[in-house]
Amino acid sequence: MPVPGFRGRTSERETLDRLLTSVREGRSEVIVIRGEAGVGKTALLAYVAQQASGFQIAPIDGVESEMELPFAGLHQLCAPMLERLDALPQPQQAALRVAFGVSAGDPPDRFLLALATLTLMAEVADERPLLCLVDDAQWLDGASGQVLGFVARRLLAEPVGMVFAIREPTVDPDLVGLPEMRLKGLAEDDARALLESSIQGRLDEHVRDRIVAESRGNPLALLELPSGLDATRQLAGGFALPDATDVPGRIEDYYRRRISALPEATQQLLLVAAADAVGDATLLWRAAQILGLGRDAAEPAANAGVLEISTRVRFRHPLVRSAVYRAASLDSRRIAHGALAAATDPERDPDRRAWHRAHSASPPDEAVAQELLESASRAQSRGGIAAAAAFLDRAVTFTADPHERASRALAAAQAKFDAADFLAAESLLATADAGPLDELGQALLQRTRAQIAFDLRRGTDAPPLLLRAAKRLEPLDAELARETHLQALIAAIYAGQLASRDDVLEVAHAARSAPLDAEPLPPRQRLLQGLAIRLTDGYAAAAPTLTSALRGYLAEDRQLDWLSVAFNLAAMDLLDENAWFELASSQVQLARATGTLVLLPWALGYLASFHVHAGDLSLASDLLTEARGLDVGVRAPTLPYIPLRLAAWRGQEPTVLALSDTMLLEARARGEGVAITAVEKEKAILYNGLGLYEQALEAAQKAAEPDEIGSSSWALYELVEAAARSGHLDTARDAANCLSERAAASETAWAIGTGARSRALVESGDRAEELHREAIESLGNTRMVAYLARARLSYGEWLRREKRRADAREPLRRAHEAFASMGAEGFADRARRELLATGERVRKRRDDTRDDLTPQEERIARLALDGRTNPQIGEELFLSPRTVEWHLHKVFTKLGIDSRRGLHGALAAQEALGGSA
Repeated sequence: MPVPGFRGRTSERETLDRLLTSVREGRSEVIVIRGEAGVGKTALLAYVAQQASGFQIAPIDGVESEMELPFAGLHQLCAPMLERLDALPQPQQAALRVAFGVSAGDPPDRFLLALATLTLMAEVADERPLLCLVDDAQWLDGASGQVLGFVARRLLAEPVGMVFAIREPTVDPDLVGLPEMRLKGLAEDDARALLESSIQGRLDEHVRDRIVAESRGNPLALLELPSGLDATRQLAGGFALPDATDVPGRIEDYYRRRISALPEATQQLLLVAAADAVGDATLLWRAAQILGLGRDAAEPAANAGVLEISTRVRFRHPLVRSAVYRAASLDSRRIAHGALAAATDPERDPDRRAWHRAHSASPPDEAVAQELLESASRAQSRGGIAAAAAFLDRAVTFTADPHERASRALAAAQAKFDAADFLAAESLLATADAGPLDELGQALLQRTRAQIAFDLRRGTDAPPLLLRAAKRLEPLDAELARETHLQALIAAIYAGQLASRDDVLEVAHAARSAPLDAEPLPPRQRLLQGLAIRLTDGYAAAAPTLTSALRGYLAEDRQLDWLSVAFNLAAMDLLDENAWFELASSQVQLARATGTLVLLPWALGYLASFHVHAGDLSLASDLLTEARGLDVGVRAPTLPYIPLRLAAWRGQEPTVLALSDTMLLEARARGEGVAITAVEKEKAILYNGLGLYEQALEAAQKAAEPDEIGSSSWALYELVEAAARSGHLDTARDAANCLSERAAASETAWAIGTGARSRALVESGDRAEELHREAIESLGNTRMVAYLARARLSYGEWLRREKRRADAREPLRRAHEAFASMGAEGFADRARRELLATGERVRKRRDDTRDDLTPQEERIARLALDGRTNPQIGEELFLSPRTVEWHLHKVFTKLGIDSRRGLHGALAAQEALGGSA
């Protein structure tokens, strides 16, 4: 089809030319073109396609009526590439085959599917550069949009270009943050020239200026609207021009008037073409035959320049399609969809047939509802949660029986919740609530409402809502009731100090009274009991049950779900570093292996937090970078817990204060009390490291007071040091005694070591030295390098104050080396000052001694050092093998080596210099 000619747009075309050049040179490029309808987005896509000689072109057209069909857009992209499917790893092959209905299987995780798409595109691009052009991206189905957004963020070293065109105003989270080109109207001179080129005859100067002003430089408006004006009265004389209104709306109105002048049979054929997004000419002619329309009906549309039919069906512009469809009456639309339903093969494309039937029928219609339910089931089996929700939602409309209608509305609401469409879920819950629902249905409705509250805010309203749902489920479904009680406990833990004590106790007592299986209890039920006891009776009472739950869970074949991460809380609270590491690392591995990227950021967060405490700040930063790069849209945006913790250990006061302000503002707004406690705890770490003990004391007291699960022992640890160093010995002794009691209950080496070190700070003489040595010995048997370094620092400081300067040097030197190596600059400087006070000279570590590997480069280097191949590294980090190879080349250059064989020595040298920046 003809597209508006180019006047201006020089910089935009140059940007697209650079994109093509970069892709030809083997570097991936992505750009999102944003602008109103008619402003030239489609024309720029046509331009870049014309310039892409030697490329493979993969076009995708988003269509409004197909927004909720599963993977409709992705199928447009991948269908021509499926002959290369055998080159993909088996799990990725299976994911694509199941998603496209080629084979049966478990629903693929959407991000395993995204990885498969990335790998397939990279494989295809090995032959010739690949250019993916996505028009009307605002109308992509949700599943395709997520996959393509993920792929766009992971492309790097493949000869692949992606250009998205999206209509404004549209907010699309899948494309947020990608490079953008914002397309405005043409400059006035270019707009005048384009207008004059499209009009035959004289154009009154005042009329020209008014058309240019009213069109706001929109090229399609300049080309199309004047042809609808009276040449004598409006163009020449300047009378009766319409006032400036919404330009895309005026263009669409113009197309409606233009189409209404065509023969009735042509209008009906146009409507059938507009109602179908496939663009399959064979399907269109089958539907036309059903309606008694001949091929001659297409000729007037072709002559008018609004529709072209060859092997594909193409409208002049997306606004033509929407103008045709919106101008038609409801009855006319139903007739068109009915013909398309009849023409669609029920074996090859049952879902599209069901969709057309749903648009052709008048509700209620149980046969249509049943067909939609079958489509929902198929969509769910392919991992199309959003599509399943759409089919279920539509089925509700066609259901007459009140009981069935309420039940289906509840199922649709739960599917919408799973797809994170909370507004639609709440609307469907209102329909379900109108009932009638049985008692189980009412309980499930209440549970879904509570889950929405927690996922949206993680605040104080969620625990009582989940509690009421759990109690209601107890006589109906004991397993689901226990799961809901556990969710209520987790919600109460998140609400933290912002929840009332009475509300927390009510949740905990109810959990302790939940119906349980016969002994021995499964690990999840022991976890439920242990967390409840921890909230009601305290640390020592809960420790045996939580320890038993952890041991049982670690012995199982574990699954990864939202509740499995709760075991990390138990490990953290018990200071059980072995269990914490095994849990978090296995969760990360399982999430990577299965492609469960919705949960991978959570698992990465727990593992990153572990490595902070273990003293590997570089690896923690690396894991944090990976979690950020996934960009999977966690339902309630995660607050910056780990960046704050890293900054605190690194002694970066401005960063800590800035992140603290962000955390406090958001935490109070949504009721996430644990974030407030986290801010104070990290400030205490920061100020203890910097030697600002009064400030550390104030923060530590605030952090320790709520006695929150998973963090209160660390708060007590900071409190002992801050209080002892600032002369508040009674406060320090109370906190040290509490930690000693916890160590006796936990019995882990980490707990025993922290307890001994804390008591050493409030003792004197031989007893203090004995406790310092006990702490170093216990912590030396753990992975907790940061805590071992702090124990050595405390011991060296004590020895120096005891006038034993020579004895102090060895623990202080080892503490300084450890802190400097991990990048804990505040503690390192504190140890350095102590060493200087003993008379030892210490070279201050300079920033330029650090290697300049990025966290991702270091991660890839270490995986390569472990013997992983490029494809294996790519699968673990969700990158293509070619991108892994590109990163490794940069690693080799930075480290001054030429192959993997040199990694061991180079990385060891890097560690000796203190790790990467």
